[in-house]
Amino acid sequence: MKIIEVGTGYTSIPANMGAATEIVVEELAKVFEKEKVNYEIFDIKDENRQDTNLRIREVCVPKCFRKKDVSLGLMHKLKRVIYSISLARVLKKEIKNSNEEITVHFHNQYNMFFFCKLTSKKIRKKVKLIYTVHSYIWNGKWEDIENTIKKKYFQEVFCVKNSDKVFVLNNITRDYFINKLGVNSNRIVKIDNGVNTEIYKTEENNSDEIIFFQSGSICDRKNQLGAIKMLSKYLKENKKLKYVYAGGIIDQEYKNKIDEYIKNNNIYEQVEYVGELKPGKELAEYYNKAKAFIFLSKQESFGMVIIEAMSAGLPVIVNNKDIMTIMNRLKDNILFFENEDEFENIINIDILDEKNRQKISKKSRECIEKCYSWEIIAKEYLKSID
Repeated sequence: MKIIEVGTGYTSIPANMGAATEIVVEELAKVFEKEKVNYEIFDIKDENRQDTNLRIREVCVPKCFRKKDVSLGLMHKLKRVIYSISLARVLKKEIKNSNEEITVHFHNQYNMFFFCKLTSKKIRKKVKLIYTVHSYIWNGKWEDIENTIKKKYFQEVFCVKNSDKVFVLNNITRDYFINKLGVNSNRIVKIDNGVNTEIYKTEENNSDEIIFFQSGSICDRKNQLGAIKMLSKYLKENKKLKYVYAGGIIDQEYKNKIDEYIKNNNIYEQVEYVGELKPGKELAEYYNKAKAFIFLSKQESFGMVIIEAMSAGLPVIVNNKDIMTIMNRLKDNILFFENEDEFENIINIDILDEKNRQKISKKSRECIEKCYSWEIIAKEYLKSID
């Protein structure tokens, strides 16, 4: 059997920017390589691709569509379509000429939708189609998301209904697929994302500076401004405290609001935006500089940065109940708060008390090693595929 992992076309693999789905494909392939699994990644052509020993088949698109695009506007959508059409042609040729059993693993709605629309039933019957749902939209209340799904995620609905197997990252999504879309529960597998525990690991940190770090796209959903507002009081009281955040700017207007709040509250010396960090060593360095990770995101499908931070030994602070539900195996090791008093207790007892912080740090790392290493997760994928 051969597994074809399909890159989304958002950015090339290995990713040199924050791109969770591309990281999933890369890390799965690393384990496949190690375990001598017959696999190949089909990915967008990139003349400047980072060095890698992974098996990658490049899919050509016009040069103007090979640039990264974080704006998520019209050009982004057009790039998705152009890449998906080219991808369908390459996949069709591969399947047609192959005599072996092939599993095609899609991670993006455009990619699978156009593949199915541009290939015959005869070709599709030769392969097993697997689709992983990475979209955060499914974690909202149905009455709030139903219209958005009909307008913007109709391709994903098609993919879910036409896959031989669907991988989901949480039970909320699973329940919607069964109860709202009528998908057979036997075709749905809940599976977590993993983390590279060799890259994101604990390092000694003897700095007097107390950094609260956050990584993620700069937008209202990730709620960096909410984190700053919660920390503002403590930043003013203690000059050793600092909030550092990283990520690509998706919403410039939102970034401007952050800057305005920082200026108006005179905490600009203790709040630092470090830009977009490359996944891996560069991002790991910032985890290791921090004393805690704060993540007040409003909506997530999983929250890969949480397991990265915990793998690096950071206490993680959240206030979203859905995240606690999604990441159920971690709930005893995540610092959850619902109000300012609970947040104050976390700051004073769990973070500023270094002995307590170290205990939480150790438990965080142990939990990740036990449940979330990519070696464990990839084997769950392989078992489900077989």
